[in-house]
Formats: sequence, structure tokens, C-alpha cells
Amino acid sequence: MARAALGWSVTDLAKHSSVGARTIHRIESEGGLAVATQANIKLIVTTLEAAGIEFIGAPDNGPGVRLWLHFDSQ
Repeated sequence: MARAALGWSVTDLAKHSSVGARTIHRIESEGGLAVATQANIKLIVTTLEAAGIEFIGAPDNGPGVRLWLHFDSQ
């Protein structure tokens, strides 16, 4: 969801986060989050947040994302 909100492909996220595209595909597959390393999750989350994503809700209660657009004031 977060990747889609940014309009990023798996390749884009891999490039920005330094996590391999195959790893991202695996994480995004059903049940893939459970086997992901904490280090890879942290890299991905940090990258998405830096790009303007806010993670909202809880995993068991209305999880989602919000996109904050950053506008240049010039």
C-alpha cells in the first residue's frame, strides 16, 4: 500500500532502501512479513517514512498508510 501511494515499483523501493527486490517481493507475498528480518523491515519502513508515508492504525485494528506530500516553498 505504501509503495503504491508513492507510485514506486519494487525496483524503486529496492533502490531507495538498499533491500533487494527479491526480498521485497518475498515480504509483500502472503505471509512474507512473518519471515522478514527486523533489519530489512527497519530499512523499508525508514525509507517509506522519509518519502512521506505515515503508518496508521495497528496490525490487528485498521492498519493503513497516509501520504504526506512535501511541497517546496519556493
